[in-house]
Amino acid sequence: MTDVVETYPASLPHARSIRWNPAPDELRELTSRMPNARHTEYDNYNVQTRVVSRSKASTYVVTDRPEEHSDQTMSRADGVRVAERQNDYIRGREMVVIDGYIGNDPQHRVPARLYIEAANANIAGMQRWLYFDADAPGPEFEPRLTVIYTPNLTAPGYPGDRVIAVDLDAGVTRVLNSDYFGESKKGGLRMWNKLTYDRGGLSLHAGCKVVPTPRGEQAMLIIGLSGTGKTTTTFTRQNDSKPVQDDFVALYPGGLVVATENGCFAKTFGLDPKFEPTIHGAVCKAEAYLENVSQDERGSVDFFDTSYTQNGRAVFRMDALGWHRDARDVKSVDHLLILNRNENIIPGVARLRREQAALYFMLGETQGTSAGGKDEEGKFLRVPGTNPFFPLRHEQQGNRFLELMDSCNFQVYLLNTGRVGGPDGDTRSKKVTIPYSSATVKAIAEGTIEWETDPDFGYEVAVRVPGVDDDEILQPRKLYTRQSRGDEYRDIVERLKSERRAYLQRFPGLRPEIVNAVA
Repeated sequence: MTDVVETYPASLPHARSIRWNPAPDELRELTSRMPNARHTEYDNYNVQTRVVSRSKASTYVVTDRPEEHSDQTMSRADGVRVAERQNDYIRGREMVVIDGYIGNDPQHRVPARLYIEAANANIAGMQRWLYFDADAPGPEFEPRLTVIYTPNLTAPGYPGDRVIAVDLDAGVTRVLNSDYFGESKKGGLRMWNKLTYDRGGLSLHAGCKVVPTPRGEQAMLIIGLSGTGKTTTTFTRQNDSKPVQDDFVALYPGGLVVATENGCFAKTFGLDPKFEPTIHGAVCKAEAYLENVSQDERGSVDFFDTSYTQNGRAVFRMDALGWHRDARDVKSVDHLLILNRNENIIPGVARLRREQAALYFMLGETQGTSAGGKDEEGKFLRVPGTNPFFPLRHEQQGNRFLELMDSCNFQVYLLNTGRVGGPDGDTRSKKVTIPYSSATVKAIAEGTIEWETDPDFGYEVAVRVPGVDDDEILQPRKLYTRQSRGDEYRDIVERLKSERRAYLQRFPGLRPEIVNAVA
């Protein structure tokens, strides 16, 4: 068992006792003691949580300068009160410390720490897999970013009696009354977003992969909200491609990519070994942690049952995949894909000009999924940069993205990972299947798509994509025309343009060329 050290860094609230950086086996044993942890057929543990998604309504940036942020804030005085309540609670609790790095590039890695109740050891175990190993963990380790996490302490007066208080200046996020692992993961990455921006880069809610092709290796970034197919697109193998990163990367001038995590926090709903064998294999290893996955009394897991939630999750190390590439090997980005889980007239793939790329990056359009909670599920959303964790003014993302494009040499594409012609259940609609999306990614990497200009939106749409045998997926206008729905198509075109113009008015600091790209 880990030694209990009675030395406290000044940055940590005093606790009854602290376990400093328990080994993976000890974290697994602590998890097994949790009353809501169940042993599965794969010899790993599946924890059913009270909170099943991130708590956006309960998240506040701690500042007395609210005008510097697009999202909701709380005053510094309120932040002090939250801290005092949490510190008082921690004095009577056994806590666990997990030290590590966000990122593994020696010039860009950020020392980070999770400080959490031992009663919720699964969160510590999951975070342990996502951090890169610290050189010298322990009381002398000096984190730049710290998440202080008390899942069992309520926060009366805040939505759901829950609060996530984000102090960007101090580099400390405090989480009260959520036992969902995503608050630990995003707690560190949200603060890291600001550090990246301050250093001249931009944090992207993106996966990264390297695809071998006859014209050389092609490095791809895949941007998308949770549930849009980002993880699936990243891990699907084209030409024996290798994943680099699953969820967040930093992009710097010149196309430099910096990784964040040494593992993956994957959605498990609908996880099918036929289409996603790599992820399925990693999830079913004994070292993986499951969260809110359906399971019967015998330990059998059902990735297709949604009776509790669609937002089942798993955490595993990148090494568990058996093959991946280190981000330090990626010299620059060649292609950037923006995923749009749509259900009407967005084509399977479109190629974007510079200003259009910044526009669609800023629009961040998609159908909402369970990852955002009940308030977002099933709704049409617009999330700037598809990054709900950017803690500054959201227009700063779009402007920085346009700046980076001027120093980088990558092409940007819009990919629909949903449907065309209508929602699921509409017999007139068609699904953009995983094989279609995979064939499109392969064709982008190999440069084998034939293009023509779309008359309504000005981007280029595909005339032919090897491996995609349905031109109505590539050009939805053809589907609507064949079904005598031309008026409906034109109405959607005008509605989208009008809604996009209105939406962009929310960002007065956005560069004019991005706004004008709607036309």
